[in-house]
Amino acid sequence: MTTSTVDGIIKQALKQPEKERARIAETLISSLDHRPDADVELAWQEEIGKRLKEIDSGKVQCIPWEDIRNRLYENARAKH
Repeated sequence: MTTSTVDGIIKQALKQPEKERARIAETLISSLDHRPDADVELAWQEEIGKRLKEIDSGKVQCIPWEDIRNRLYENARAKH
């Protein structure tokens, strides 16, 4: 495939609505994924288990997404 063909595909993709662009991106990224690394998958499962135990025990408290999003927006505004 030539560079101009790729550029044309990208240009057409960028003209699509956000939802369709997300679908295109997800499909392209998924096509790059290979077999999952068993060690990485195991490490993530262990980390998830650890974090769930911390939440269940009350050791840590979850913060609602809306609060996090607001903090991120505030931090971004403060930097400009």
